[in-house]
Amino acid sequence: MTTLMMILGIVVFVVGLLVSIAWHELGHLSTAKLFGVRVPQYMVGFGPTIWSRKKGETEYGIKAVPLGGYIRMIGMFPPGPDGRIEARSTSPWRGMIEDARAQSFEELQPGDEKRLFYTRKPWKRVIVMFAGPFMNLILAVVIFLGVMMSFGVQTQTTTVSKVSDCVIQQSENRTKCAKEDPAAPALAAGLKPGDKIVEFDGTQVKDWSALQSDIRANPGKDVTIVVERKGQRVDLHAHLIKNQVSKTDGNGGYVEGKYVYAGFLGFTPASGIVQQSFDQSVHRMGDMMQNGVESLVALPGKVPALWDAAFGNAPRQPDSPMGVVGAARVGGEVFTLDIPPSQQIAMMLLLVAGFNLSLFLFNMLPLLPLDGGHIAGALWESLRRTAAKVLRRPDPGPFDVAKLMPVAYVVAGVFVCFTLLVLIADVVNPVKIS
Repeated sequence: MTTLMMILGIVVFVVGLLVSIAWHELGHLSTAKLFGVRVPQYMVGFGPTIWSRKKGETEYGIKAVPLGGYIRMIGMFPPGPDGRIEARSTSPWRGMIEDARAQSFEELQPGDEKRLFYTRKPWKRVIVMFAGPFMNLILAVVIFLGVMMSFGVQTQTTTVSKVSDCVIQQSENRTKCAKEDPAAPALAAGLKPGDKIVEFDGTQVKDWSALQSDIRANPGKDVTIVVERKGQRVDLHAHLIKNQVSKTDGNGGYVEGKYVYAGFLGFTPASGIVQQSFDQSVHRMGDMMQNGVESLVALPGKVPALWDAAFGNAPRQPDSPMGVVGAARVGGEVFTLDIPPSQQIAMMLLLVAGFNLSLFLFNMLPLLPLDGGHIAGALWESLRRTAAKVLRRPDPGPFDVAKLMPVAYVVAGVFVCFTLLVLIADVVNPVKIS
């Protein structure tokens, strides 16, 4: 049964992956057609074609390897200086440029002269290239907000799980009380496991993060705490003391190895599945975006640990980069967890949403062959032409993105090597959530 659920989870993730890719390419396709660019092909996947059908001037299809997708637009790059497609030269770098240029014209038909991508105004080309990643961002936001506001997310609540017996500095890393340790303020005040804190110092408690901040901001203060206990409201009085505690990340979580001195009450909050309000969901979504950007910036620094996990005996870090194979494996593992089916569905949806958020951020890097590279080229062309107009100089014409293809091949080579490293790590030392 476990194997069957694992396979089911993998299949569900792969379907979500294909939908995400198709959705991305739909953004490029719809805007390209909107601006009159001819699009001969719309494909989901790479490699041999499994299924295709031509509708109008576009062939729609699915290919065997679900690791990406593409649309083929006529005239992605402008012709050479003489207005013709240049013959291939003996220079390998020049050859890359000419190959890219030739491929962008290889399906040119009579009447296409006014339907070439490079002839569109820069702002239109920016929209076409941005539309793909933007579709992934839309899908990520819709899924994230939908899951948080309907299914809810695992979070710390204002219900008491455990009351501390004494005051211990966090850096001491011990749980047993010594004779000289004073009693915890929560214990002295009569706080009990199961109590739900509804008011703190005259203010209604909304969530754990806000309550934690209020406690930490008031060392040495006498406060009144109102709790719900067995259906009754009970007033408790506590004297908060100053103690060394773990530094927080601003969202109720903790920063490992970092400590601060702040107000201390002395209880552990219970965790549970809590539906989020729209404001809370948007705030969490913003945090995810920030974490995604930070993770992307930190990606090169994680390569050594990834290498050690793939080819050495080092453990795989929980925040280690993960590829499609690893994500599919995690998707399969989600359906084997001993949790309610609703939470399995929620976790799978969050996994797909995270994949779409990663697609958006990654594709916005200003590097060819990514969408961000084409956007950067169009913006540079617009800047050049605007500057020429202001300075009353001749129009420099379209920026030839094909000249950057040697750089694009180097970038693609780096991506391929990194993808292979992640693939090996995902197979021999995968990230596990159980």
